[in-house]
Amino acid sequence: MFEDNDSNAATDKITNTLWSDAWRRLKQDQAAILGMVIILFLVLVAVLAPQITPFSPNIGFIEGVSDFGEPMPPGEKFLLGTDHLGRDVLSRLIFGARISLFIGIASNLLAVLIAVPIGAIAAYMGGWVETILMRFTDVVMSFPMLLLAIALAAILKPGLRTVIIVIAFEYWSYLARLIYSKVLSLKNMDFVMAARSVGAPSARILTVHILPHLMSECLVYTTLGVAQTVLTEASMSYLGIGVQPPMPSWGGMISEGHTYYRAAPWIVMYPGLALVLTVLSFNLLGDGMRDALDPRSRR
Repeated sequence: MFEDNDSNAATDKITNTLWSDAWRRLKQDQAAILGMVIILFLVLVAVLAPQITPFSPNIGFIEGVSDFGEPMPPGEKFLLGTDHLGRDVLSRLIFGARISLFIGIASNLLAVLIAVPIGAIAAYMGGWVETILMRFTDVVMSFPMLLLAIALAAILKPGLRTVIIVIAFEYWSYLARLIYSKVLSLKNMDFVMAARSVGAPSARILTVHILPHLMSECLVYTTLGVAQTVLTEASMSYLGIGVQPPMPSWGGMISEGHTYYRAAPWIVMYPGLALVLTVLSFNLLGDGMRDALDPRSRR
């Protein structure tokens, strides 16, 4: 019992050292820190959206359109201008951040919850279990994203829940493959063989001994996956199979304003810049985390 306690204490100390070393390396990556700062700012804006928006995002104003029915340019009252319905672009942009970040985080967390058990069990158990789970994963990977989204939108009611389900159903397969290959290399290592030799059940080996070694891959994948998910949600909303009006979405704003891009370019320019900034920030942070958590790059 004392030996087990000493072993657990040593393992915790090593784990804490590895994570502290990764944080030290991450702080030295200026691009990753910049991405983290921007992400924290976007999260703060999304959380405080009802308090900081100057107007309701779904209410059109008479003074929000010109005498000819055209959107108003940025000015003193509407800082980023209005759209074709006289709605404040800034308010819709802020609330759109809530939608994009929520879908990005929720769908990736759901994908992780699906991918980790399937990939880990398939690699550890082997045999017919591995064959069934991995062939199912291959089938899911063969589905085109947009065609799947259109099909599910025809079956389910288009909306926030449908977008999360479609994105999670598509992206979990890639992480499952990554987890599968990682567990294949872990299950024959000494610490796993030692746990197996003393009679530890498979469930305990997977959750206690193998799962902690998968945290870095899951963390990096989720961070990078949010960037791709935000783009996917914007594409679906642009095509009309994602978040439905009047709920503000960056992709939906671009879709609604693309016919006015000559007369009112601010309608598509600002949500487009928000998409670029969000995706770039998550990619910068994800790349920095991957380098910081990679043992092969440690000095």
